[in-house]
Amino acid sequence: METLSVNTFVKDIRRTIDFYGLLGFKISMTVPDKGDPIWGMMTNGGITIMIQSLASLGNELPDIDRAKSGGTLIFYIKVTGIRSFYEEIKDKVEIVKTLEKAFYGATEFTIKDIDGFHLTFAETER
Repeated sequence: METLSVNTFVKDIRRTIDFYGLLGFKISMTVPDKGDPIWGMMTNGGITIMIQSLASLGNELPDIDRAKSGGTLIFYIKVTGIRSFYEEIKDKVEIVKTLEKAFYGATEFTIKDIDGFHLTFAETER
């Protein structure tokens, strides 16, 4: 195995691109590359997130619930400068769990993105 990239299913690709832009992600690629995309890839440092419209699936993956997006998982993202990052985004996103030190030593906080996915940002501060 070499890499892992998540592919999240979202209701509105453009809104999701705008949201992740607030977190510092940049668009790497969209399909199609002009007009309204049905799929996109965004990166920030070593993190890659793919987003895909629920409508684009057709009947390929019938087990995926097309009535909602979001999921029962947490994206755990290591960052540097967590306190300044928290201050930068805290008024722009939905904070689920505020900045605190976890029992295992990491300083972290959790947000919910516009599609219902949870992202925990963490740093082991010295």
